Amino acid sequence: MQILVINCGSSSLKADVREHATGEYVAKMVIDRVGSEAATLRFEDEEPTPLPGEVGHKEALEISLTRLLQRLSDPEAITAIGHRVVHGGARFTRPVLIDDQVEAAIEELSALAPLHNPANLAGIRAARALLPSLPHVAVFDTAFHATLPRRARVYALPHELAEDPGLRRFGFHGISHAYVARQAANYLDADMRDLRLITCHLGNGASVCAVEFGRSIETSMGLTPLEGLVMGTRSGDIDPGLLFHLMREYDYSAEELDHLLNHKSGLAGLSGIGNDLRDIEARAAEGDEHCRLAIQVFAHRVRKYIGAYAAIMGGVDAIVFTAGIGENSALMRHRIAQRLDFLGARHDEDRNRELRLPSGPAVERISTPHSRTHLLVARTDESRAIAEATSLIVLKSDAVARAQRPIPVAVSARHIHLTQEAVETLFGPGYQLTPRNDLSQPGQFAAEETLRVVGPKNEFPAVRILGPTRSLNQLEISRTDEFALGIDAPVRASGDVANSPGILLVGPAGELKLEQGVICAWRHIHMTPDDAAHFGVHDRDVVEVAITGGDRDLTFGDVLVRVKDSYRLEMHIDTDEGNAANLGRGATGTLISTEGRAQLQRRATRYDTVDAAAE
Repeated sequence: MQILVINCGSSSLKADVREHATGEYVAKMVIDRVGSEAATLRFEDEEPTPLPGEVGHKEALEISLTRLLQRLSDPEAITAIGHRVVHGGARFTRPVLIDDQVEAAIEELSALAPLHNPANLAGIRAARALLPSLPHVAVFDTAFHATLPRRARVYALPHELAEDPGLRRFGFHGISHAYVARQAANYLDADMRDLRLITCHLGNGASVCAVEFGRSIETSMGLTPLEGLVMGTRSGDIDPGLLFHLMREYDYSAEELDHLLNHKSGLAGLSGIGNDLRDIEARAAEGDEHCRLAIQVFAHRVRKYIGAYAAIMGGVDAIVFTAGIGENSALMRHRIAQRLDFLGARHDEDRNRELRLPSGPAVERISTPHSRTHLLVARTDESRAIAEATSLIVLKSDAVARAQRPIPVAVSARHIHLTQEAVETLFGPGYQLTPRNDLSQPGQFAAEETLRVVGPKNEFPAVRILGPTRSLNQLEISRTDEFALGIDAPVRASGDVANSPGILLVGPAGELKLEQGVICAWRHIHMTPDDAAHFGVHDRDVVEVAITGGDRDLTFGDVLVRVKDSYRLEMHIDTDEGNAANLGRGATGTLISTEGRAQLQRRATRYDTVDAAAE
């Protein structure tokens, strides 16, 4: 599946064709200075070519897409178009298929992002006119911040205004913050849900985000992209009283203030030479005091937010720099990282100065080996993130549109898998398990035999053994069982027992002390290759499943797909999860979406050594 990604900025237009499975570029083009006589079209392997006249976004997109499609060996391989939209307001908290109503809603939000939403909308309308038969998906910068708690999103206004859903802090750069947070977690070989991260998107537009256990809980931009850090041409945080002063004493109108704060302030305003940090750093090195002040104010504001967000989260595991300035300015990273020792963040000046990020997904460390808080530099890739989100929406839409194969759902009670050696230790030499009844998966059975399971706190008198014997010993329990036994069992795929807690098993002929092997089984689906082809998934993909058939239908996320010829289609959840859905016999599930490829690669790496016999 190839995804066309369109990112219409206020003065630029980017269009990429990406393979959704790998993220690889098929084609890539940029138009700079849209709306001026100097507008140019540039493909990555060609010199820029001028565009005729002062073309607007609509005309620029028509010209560029026509040329882009001509360069593709198979234009019909494009299956969807993903559009970046800056402001989604309170309505759009996830990517959506674009229709006329969505277009109208984006237009209504233009007043809150006047530099961005009108350009985004122009790109959407032009692309829908050129490619009307393909699905178009809007991916919103604000969506990642939909998890902001009330205390972080509400302005301290009179309650009748504070409770207006349109007068709140929304946050921006969410596509980038979410992407680099995942990349940082991958680099640290950790689950993002276990980390406290501060992601710093530093470019012409700049913002900081507190990502606590996978969720955005605070960010520097607010109702509009004007709040927060010093930016290329935007002021960032400013005393509202200053605006009244400018209106009263300097006779500024509302429109003039808007232009002043959005276009004439920030690095450009402080330096007096423009918004390109490279030029500002060069002039600062030559002694220009205005440029030196611009650098100092920019770094101070970022460092202030980092300290605040570390306090809000009660600590931080990693601070991540990204975007044009964050990825490329060693000087700015150095200034920001100064005096963060109180967080346990110690930067390595040699690493920082010599850092050159390779092309493609990349994360590098600029902290010392003994730094308690990691300092990382990550290459952001909003285009890839948009392509991944678009493919998920298209797959979900396809799944709903076609007749779905119902997925039977089975509730798996606590049970034990044993090796033949363990069976003989517990029941006597040469002992063979006695089948009690067949299970749904071919060749598997519940045995007559049970064992007493003894934990530090409590014990279970009769836990059933499942056969046949396996290549390792394993006890699968629920979270409720975990608390009852007094142990801390990780959520794992069956067979992945490394560094899991142990337990004492007691049988009629002996005892067996497991040093490891107790897990809470990762909810999963068994399916055949034919099932996998039908649902459009692969072995070890992670999916969402909507459950029906109980009194409380719900959707389970983070479901592992296991594919093998010998399997029978069935989803397995534990007793806690079955109780949550109040499932009875005959419950079924519907596969509704798959995770992005980058996460799937990480998941596959983590579980690719699991013994196939364990499943």
